[in-house]
Formats: sequence, C-alpha cells, structure tokens
Amino acid sequence: MPAKKATTESGGFSAEERAAMKSRADELRAEGKKGAKKADGLQAVLDSIAEMAPEDRALAERVHVTVTAAAPGLSPKTWYGMPAYTNADGKVVVFFQNAGKFSYRYSTLGFQDAANLDDGDVWPVSYALKKWSPAVEKKVAELVTAAISAALRSLPLATRMADVGFRDSWEGGHMRHHLLIRTTTGGG
Repeated sequence: MPAKKATTESGGFSAEERAAMKSRADELRAEGKKGAKKADGLQAVLDSIAEMAPEDRALAERVHVTVTAAAPGLSPKTWYGMPAYTNADGKVVVFFQNAGKFSYRYSTLGFQDAANLDDGDVWPVSYALKKWSPAVEKKVAELVTAAISAALRSLPLATRMADVGFRDSWEGGHMRHHLLIRTTTGGG
C-alpha cells in the first residue's frame, strides 16, 4: 500500500503526522525511564523544529519523517540545539542544521563518525539542503540507510550477504525490527 503524502501548505508535518508523533511520545513515556528518555528526546527534536523559520522548519520536518522511516532504530534527540538521531550506543549518526542557526544560505544534513559512509580515503559527511523534493527524499533515505549499515559493510568480502531482510516481531509489548543476514561462503 503506497504511503500517503499528506502535508501542510508549508510542506511540513500533516495533522496526522503530528498526532502520530505525539502518540509515540506518550507511548515512550509509558514505557518507563528508558522510554521517557526517548520521549523527551523526540519532544526536544519536535520543539527544536517548531522554533525554526518556516523554510527551515519545512525541511527539518521532512528530514525527520525520512530519517525515522529509513532508520526506525535511531533515537531522536537534540544535539547543540539541532535535531539529531543517535544509535543504540547514544552516538549521533545524523543531524540537521537549519540555515538560520548560523545564517547560512542552506540547511545541512550532516553525519558523524558513527555513520558508516566510508568510501575509500575520502567521502562526504555533510550535504547542503535548499529545497525538498522526491529526489532529495530518496537521496536522504539512501544516505541514512547506508549510515546505519555498519553490520553489512563490516563483513569480509568472502562472506558478503546473499540475502538481507528484515523481520518485525512483538517482544515485551513492543515492536522490534530484526536485520536478517544469510551469508555465503567462498571467494570474493
């Protein structure tokens, strides 16, 4: 079933998306101390986005939706007042810096060293964002997916995956996402 693309006139969060995020924050708080911390991080990110200028806010909202869809295992939090997303170790993987923060002419999608974007001896870790489009959404989703794929890239060439998949399950009353890797043996 294709995803619905309901947005506000500014291209930001729809009323449905806002309600879903509020519900998720409530769910996290109900989980207890760990859940409350995640809920507080999510709320801090949403508050940070709400304080941005309209153009920056529209970009930040789309980045938030894309990052959380591409990498549901990352936890939102603010980092130097910017929306950021951390891995299970609490390390920032990706962040959004709005143009207004330092009076730049563009917003920035940045990746920290916890991101797995390594490509030889030199690779980009920061991307300028001026406008949101389906092509930008696709690129951001690809970058975020690559950034969290450390388990996949760290496999030796001789044991690269023949199949990769995901499985969802309910554990302890919560949805869990599992990365499934079937490896092959042989030269590579």
